[in-house]
Amino acid sequence: MRTRAAVAPGHAQRGFSLVEVLVTMLVLSIGLLGIAALIITDIKNNQSAYARSQASMLANDIIDSMRANRALAEASPSPYALALDADPAGAGVAADDLTAWRAAAASAMPSGRGAVSVDPLTRNVTVTLEWNDSRAGGAAHPTQQYVVATHL
Repeated sequence: MRTRAAVAPGHAQRGFSLVEVLVTMLVLSIGLLGIAALIITDIKNNQSAYARSQASMLANDIIDSMRANRALAEASPSPYALALDADPAGAGVAADDLTAWRAAAASAMPSGRGAVSVDPLTRNVTVTLEWNDSRAGGAAHPTQQYVVATHL
């Protein structure tokens, strides 16, 4: 009678290398899926950071425009005052500045819009920019706001 030890070494392990290859492919595919998930998360975060930096630049842009036209911006009521859902009213430098600023916000950020609040007594200005950030994974709070308060 023949025992297992007497079987030739090449015959005892038939098919074992195929199992190793399958396990290796499984581990490799799970690793590649993890890398793909990291790349997708990175892209989402970069888009969110880009929108936030655009909001910062746009807020400073309208504040600089107001400081360039300080006498007009400090008038009561200020022609630079603009609600979030309102369109710039009137004609002149302030309306042109606000129209260009709103257009820049709409093109720089998804569903971007902005508001300006001016207190004529204290000359404090509050600039609010709002955009849709749902692509960055903020399903619970898709609308993001960037608010800057300053003194003219």
